[in-house]
Amino acid sequence: MDFSDRYVALGDSFTEGVGDPDPTRPNGVRGWADRVAEQLGRNNEAFGYANLAIRGRKLRQIMAEQVEAAVALQPTLVTLYAGANDIFRPKVDIDSLMEDYDAGLAALRATGAAVLLFTGFDARSSKVFGTMRGRTAIYNELLRELADKHGASLVDYWRFGEYHDWRMWDRDRMHMSTAGHINMANRVLDVLEHQRLAPAEHGIAQDGSATAVRASRVAALRDNAQWVREHAVPWVVRRVKGTSSGDGLSPRYPELTRL
Repeated sequence: MDFSDRYVALGDSFTEGVGDPDPTRPNGVRGWADRVAEQLGRNNEAFGYANLAIRGRKLRQIMAEQVEAAVALQPTLVTLYAGANDIFRPKVDIDSLMEDYDAGLAALRATGAAVLLFTGFDARSSKVFGTMRGRTAIYNELLRELADKHGASLVDYWRFGEYHDWRMWDRDRMHMSTAGHINMANRVLDVLEHQRLAPAEHGIAQDGSATAVRASRVAALRDNAQWVREHAVPWVVRRVKGTSSGDGLSPRYPELTRL
């Protein structure tokens, strides 16, 4: 099928959709990018969507594995989120990483596609990930320079205060929940609307699954212990072993399709 409007999503678990489960979809997730694609293609039979993102991918892997594949799909719109899995490593050369980001972004913009980039999230609410605020801030400033240089648009995740509400996060505290993905889809659509790339009426309603629960101190301690056992320790072990949660996985939608 020929598509005149072609949206290609690139990145890691953030864009793959981890934290927003849907057993009927590839890799068992849905995510904000699928939701954006559904809105953009709602009244457009000529709209096609591909999602090349794979959880655990670091920035250079994304540039090496996904950018060329995206260019081959002749996109008219690209979203790109990369770098979080590098920032959380013990050592990282952010300046060097952003040189690779610069080259990948140049290749994407050379297609004539509109490109949306994401700043990193300000994790000040997390005692664990909040220690990386300084790295993320440096990354964000360099990213803003690249966006200006290449004429890309920004989805400014760093400034989205609603993500300091833990209902926006999955149980693993690393990935957005369904509510977080829905909210991000709306945020992306807002930017696209400003660029006249999305319909003015695009709001996606929350599904009601996010409920506020005030845990007792004992319950909170129990939840923290469970989180360490089920999520934090396996995350650390993968990094020590040099393995990834995305090992063996394929892109969810490697070719343009209609959802």
